Amino acid sequence: MTALQPAPPRVGAEPDPRLYNEDLAPAAERRWKVYDIFALWMSDVHNLGNYTFAAGLFVLGLSAWQVFTALLFGFVVICVGMNLMGRIGQRTGVPFPVVARISFGTFGANLPALIRAVIAIFWYGIQTYLASVAITVLVLAIDPGLKSWTEHGFLGLHALGWICFVALWAVQALILTRGMESVRKFQDWCGPAIWVVMIALAVWILAAADWNISLTTSPKSLSTGEQFRQWFGAAGLILSIYGTLMLNFCDFSRFTPDQKTVRRGNFWGLPINSTAFALLSVIITAGSLEVFGEAITDPADLLARVDNTAVLVIGAITFAVATMGVNIVANFVSPAYDLANIWPKRISFKVGGMISAVAALCVLPWKLYSSPAVINYFLGGLGAFLGPLFGIMIVDYYLIRKGRIDVRGLFVAGGESPYHYWKGVNPVALGVFLPTAALSAVLALVPFFAPAAPYSWFVGTAASGLLYLALARKAK
Repeated sequence: MTALQPAPPRVGAEPDPRLYNEDLAPAAERRWKVYDIFALWMSDVHNLGNYTFAAGLFVLGLSAWQVFTALLFGFVVICVGMNLMGRIGQRTGVPFPVVARISFGTFGANLPALIRAVIAIFWYGIQTYLASVAITVLVLAIDPGLKSWTEHGFLGLHALGWICFVALWAVQALILTRGMESVRKFQDWCGPAIWVVMIALAVWILAAADWNISLTTSPKSLSTGEQFRQWFGAAGLILSIYGTLMLNFCDFSRFTPDQKTVRRGNFWGLPINSTAFALLSVIITAGSLEVFGEAITDPADLLARVDNTAVLVIGAITFAVATMGVNIVANFVSPAYDLANIWPKRISFKVGGMISAVAALCVLPWKLYSSPAVINYFLGGLGAFLGPLFGIMIVDYYLIRKGRIDVRGLFVAGGESPYHYWKGVNPVALGVFLPTAALSAVLALVPFFAPAAPYSWFVGTAASGLLYLALARKAK
């Protein structure tokens, strides 16, 4: 059975400093409760990107009711996946890069860790930039005199943009460098904060629309076949979006006292909270169509139309907090652990976090975001690799090992560790990952396969899982 030992592991040898530090060791304290997991999902879901995604589905032709059911289906599947990975983290107490050692080997785990880290670092910068744009819009609405600060730029970003971006970047870095307990305390209140603004925004737009908004109509007429395609595509895309956090959810579940806590937190945070937020986003967008004659999919633009300075200030602060919440949860914690895994002796969780933060600043994310090639081919290609990684890790833990893990052996190099395989790398996992990742990337990126692109995560996960199951059983 899985061992839960906060003390340094000992399996015939001292833990190897190339594999062990206190941040990577099994969690000594299990303070995360149901509300903490629930609040984590509020922090991750309540952001400008998810609002725009749900609103965009409405603009593309799905009714509010169809958006709700599509995303509910997607979030139920996501909840199942989070419970599977969450159980591994809760049972072993170790973060994602250490969990990856189970199937990829003690040193082979650096491959999935680096893939996840690179994706997170780039998206951390991009998300911070997008939030800074929203804050800039609201700041200018509050004080139009600051427009002169947008007339001159440096490295592609004007002065006001730099101020907003660096301010958000610095606050997020400060929170992370104080450790996971600070992350827990921050996301416990930042997730609910956006609900207050969203509900107020919905009440305002509904009142302006005389409380008359249809949940069964949409601004664009679609055929029945196209509605089905959009519905399944929406469910597939939301699963692809959350495939990143599904892979490293053990980074958080490792701090929970039992599996029941994980399941309950995921239930309230994903199928319930997430679909409710999506439905509210669509209702507000539908209201903007009724009131302004156009579907406004950016809540910052909608807030800017409110003729009340106090509301604008509160909205600006809330959207900043919401973006910090999703960035810390989805794009900051993971690379901090992933980089620590590469050189545990020198890189702690805090040091890995600062490396990630500086890297996210240096890549000039506004330039990345303006390049479709970078977003679609580089980040999209890397994102397509996450499904195969998930499939291999889940099949290995549940079907090959039946949940029996020697946690201590994860920190020992050489033949004394059951996870040494061949020179610290599992050839079977690597041999399965490479072709299935290529298949997933082709489906996601090649224009000819565009109709199948929303399902690349499903295909990659299923293909890698089945192939790994066959080869691993044969190799036993």
